[in-house]
Amino acid sequence: MMKRITSRIFPVLLLCLLSLGVDAKNVIKILAIGNSFSEDGIENYLYELGRAAGDSLVIGNLYIGGCSLETHSKNAATNAPAYSYRKIAGGTKTVLEKQTMESAIKDEPWDYISFQQVSGKSGIYDSYFPYLTQVMQYVKERASNPKVKYILHRTWAYAGNSTHADFSRYNKDQNEMFKSIVTATRKVMKNVKSLKFMVPSGTAIQNARTSAIGDHFNRDGYHLELNYGRYTAACTWFEALTGKSVIGNSYVPENVGKVKANIAQHAAHYAMKKPDQVTSMKNFSL
Repeated sequence: MMKRITSRIFPVLLLCLLSLGVDAKNVIKILAIGNSFSEDGIENYLYELGRAAGDSLVIGNLYIGGCSLETHSKNAATNAPAYSYRKIAGGTKTVLEKQTMESAIKDEPWDYISFQQVSGKSGIYDSYFPYLTQVMQYVKERASNPKVKYILHRTWAYAGNSTHADFSRYNKDQNEMFKSIVTATRKVMKNVKSLKFMVPSGTAIQNARTSAIGDHFNRDGYHLELNYGRYTAACTWFEALTGKSVIGNSYVPENVGKVKANIAQHAAHYAMKKPDQVTSMKNFSL
């Protein structure tokens, strides 16, 4: 009797194991409470970079274009169904509209939940408060994983020729904006003790701008270029989440190519090594 029961159960167990994949033991679950800059950072290429390194990522993004921490705080307080909830699992992306923050938080036992300020205010320290701490408290009360880590996403400075209205906050100077973002986010990390680490996407982009590609990492002056721009940010997220060097990662999208992928990977790696300063990449040619 025991043998017959085992023979019936085994195919089911095998099917379950196959559906999980050979890398199931390395599942990493990340939820971003963000906007279009988190879309640029994690919705493209990140899953594939992880898979190439033997990690299975579940990626969630609570998206509202141009959403500030203040708006996130208001949405949390009113349980507003204001979000487009994008989720990537098993390489498949699903999108649910009119979702609440609470529903996404409870959807998975997330390993990491990230926060970020809207790009135009990302270099203004006072704009983070009290909204960041309010949103974090809301999340803490609902997160189901007792070991979840809260992280901060450092976004990038605008292109030097950007016409974005908020660029005037930084005298329309890319270097001034970058330095302001570094100063503000470093101060946030120092003063918000429950933030465990930062993803320095902004530093990676600034590094890459010193390469032969130059200041061509944006498609409209502020959002990232769709191919090597987004790939650079994804490489940064990959290193931050996995602790593995992205240099030499085998996932190179055809629309990026080996040369620009190499620049992107090094820019991200250098940012993880020195998150608060620009690492020159002037020797990286096309």
